[in-house]
Amino acid sequence: MADQDAQDRNLPASARKLQKAREQGQVPRSRDLGHFAAIAIGGAVLVAALPWASGWLKARVAQALQFDARAVANPQAMLERLSELSAATLWMVLPMGLLMSLVALGVSVASGGWNFTLKPLQPKFAFLNPIAGIGRLFSKQQLITALKACVLALILGTIGALYLKAHVGDFASMLGMSLPAAVESGADTLLGGLMLLVLALGAFAAVDVPLQRKLLADKLKMSHQEAKQEHKEAEGNQEVKGKQKAKMREASRRRMLAAVPKADLVVMNPTHYAVAIKYEDGRMSAPRVVAKGVDLLAMKIRDIAKESKVPVLQSPALARALYAHTKLDHEIPQALFAAVAQVLAYVYQLRAALAGRGPAPGELPELPVPAELDPHNEAVPDMELYE
Repeated sequence: MADQDAQDRNLPASARKLQKAREQGQVPRSRDLGHFAAIAIGGAVLVAALPWASGWLKARVAQALQFDARAVANPQAMLERLSELSAATLWMVLPMGLLMSLVALGVSVASGGWNFTLKPLQPKFAFLNPIAGIGRLFSKQQLITALKACVLALILGTIGALYLKAHVGDFASMLGMSLPAAVESGADTLLGGLMLLVLALGAFAAVDVPLQRKLLADKLKMSHQEAKQEHKEAEGNQEVKGKQKAKMREASRRRMLAAVPKADLVVMNPTHYAVAIKYEDGRMSAPRVVAKGVDLLAMKIRDIAKESKVPVLQSPALARALYAHTKLDHEIPQALFAAVAQVLAYVYQLRAALAGRGPAPGELPELPVPAELDPHNEAVPDMELYE
């Protein structure tokens, strides 16, 4: 099953997976590049400081080989002298070690970017599983790393052995030299060997940098199923989103239909559009659309309005204009104020007449609906009152 899963992973890692990998500390790092840079720059500094370092080393050796009768008579003096020599050596070695550490850190950041995370330090109890550990031990990356380390050790060992064999006479000749001359000759000889080792490390680093990137890219490859699952997580499950939108639309529809009985009137064309309007003097600066719909929803609005004794007026152009240019629970456009005002005035006069508080309204003139607001751009027909 694991082999089959590995075979299925043939898609490159997505940007989201790469970001998660960085958060977990998985970035391409080349140890060989760090070793090469640290040794190369450290060697270059030693070569640049060789005259001073050679003089310093001669002075330290001469100081160490001086005979002091006090040291024989007083062991404490010997300890003090040893402490002085150790401190002087540390002041020479520590800056060089710090420089090489900074170089290795800088090269690591340059190759894989700055990435600070504590997740790799968190305990992972899955690593305690011996069976899984055997699988990781013989994984592709571990086998390549082990093979590379063996080849590097073999090459460096061969270079070192051949170089020592070729210069064994030079080392033997140092026995007949004075101490300062022997130190200088030995430093020159070792420097040549160090240069060869640095060149070998540089060649390995040139191979290891793209190799580490390739290994990490292969490790982070995704299967088609993982890509689909990630897309669902990023975009959201379409089925769930569809159901949520449907529920929201249904809830909005119920709230809208519940507002129809409180409307002042409903404007319709015969069958396709219905818009319910409400206006409260002193509380609203302009009439508002409290419900609107087309086709079956328009018929539902009309039926609820009739059941609630809300006047339903037929005016196709006004209904279409209100539906197209007004949002739900928003005020009507200023261009339709005059038309809606005439409709409201007609409704209020009709209600007063039915209640016996005034005469019946006469025939309304043609409503002033701007032609550019009508989606169908049709002529405005006469208004009729639904019975």
